[in-house]
Amino acid sequence: MLNEVTKISLEGKEVLLVGTAHVSQESVDLVRDVIEKESPDVVAVELDKQRYEALVNKKKWDETEIHKVIKEKKTYLFLLQLLLTNFQRKIGDELGVRPGSEMVKAIEITKEKNIKIALVDRDIRVTLKRAFNRMGLKEKFSIFYGFFAGIFEKEEINEDLIEKLKDKDVMTEMMEELSREIPSIKEVLIDERDRYIAQKIHEMEDKKIVAVVGAGHVKGIKEILESGTREDTKKLEELTETRSMLKYIGYGVPLIFIALVCWGFYTNGTDLTVEMLYMWFMINGVLSAAGVALAFGHPASILAALFAAPFTSLNPAIAAGWVAGLTEAWVRKPKVKDFDNLFKLDNMRDYWKNGVTRILLVIIFANIGSSIGTFIALPYIATLLQNG
Repeated sequence: MLNEVTKISLEGKEVLLVGTAHVSQESVDLVRDVIEKESPDVVAVELDKQRYEALVNKKKWDETEIHKVIKEKKTYLFLLQLLLTNFQRKIGDELGVRPGSEMVKAIEITKEKNIKIALVDRDIRVTLKRAFNRMGLKEKFSIFYGFFAGIFEKEEINEDLIEKLKDKDVMTEMMEELSREIPSIKEVLIDERDRYIAQKIHEMEDKKIVAVVGAGHVKGIKEILESGTREDTKKLEELTETRSMLKYIGYGVPLIFIALVCWGFYTNGTDLTVEMLYMWFMINGVLSAAGVALAFGHPASILAALFAAPFTSLNPAIAAGWVAGLTEAWVRKPKVKDFDNLFKLDNMRDYWKNGVTRILLVIIFANIGSSIGTFIALPYIATLLQNG
């Protein structure tokens, strides 16, 4: 195994990069030993404020926050974060090590020895949002399919598998493979964060720094620090909305629909126009409602999707899922235990049974049903013109 501690001399400072596997007892022991031996001026950890609070204060989600997630249209990001966290937690359960234990140990020791601690990672929400903005529709589908498929799998996870992640050659190979499959994910999740963390270390005035980071970041951070490259972290935190093909289609749907209906009225009169509107409402509404039913949504949520989808499909700024999801959250309020169990979801059944994640599934399935309904309904009402 390659060395897990990398020393770098940087502008009169000594930086020790401690590469960890995130879920490994060896990583926990290594972090403790390095800090106790080196007595650094500051310990930098690969955490942002949100993850730091979750580890230290064991912050729980509450009803206010889930409503905020829905209203700010962050359902997909929140679900992705849940899937990632639960996957890591399952590995930890297999090994008897709590996820983030090495970070917790670093924090504990800094408090005991009165050493400064620095949070040097970018906000996880910014990272996921930037990744989503860069991904195409195919990439988004691929990553969610992979995560959902992983929920069903019962692959045995052992210590050897986790420890292999510390081998930088293996990690490099994995990142290169990820880069080929989903380039935007590799760039945002790894490369950008390497640059962000390296810049935060550059900005420190302390003479001796221990930085606890994931093994996959060590090589990139080392190269950036030694090259002397500087970054504007504000630019790496910017959230710029990209105009994907899907968004252009969203704006094109109402224009096509209005054109078809107007042409139908002009050429065939009221009867055909009413039939076109009826079929649009039925196809779009029924398929969106069926999506909510598949998510085991409340009858009120099913009705909300049924009546909302035909209208929201013509408005790119709102989706049937948001209406159905807020209805689900209103009529079937999640229980305290649902919020407490958000990070204890082991299989797909748990996601359906949990009151919080069921809301997320209602949103996603309602949107999928409405999208399918739109792409079925438009060609169908166009055929009515031909027959009429």
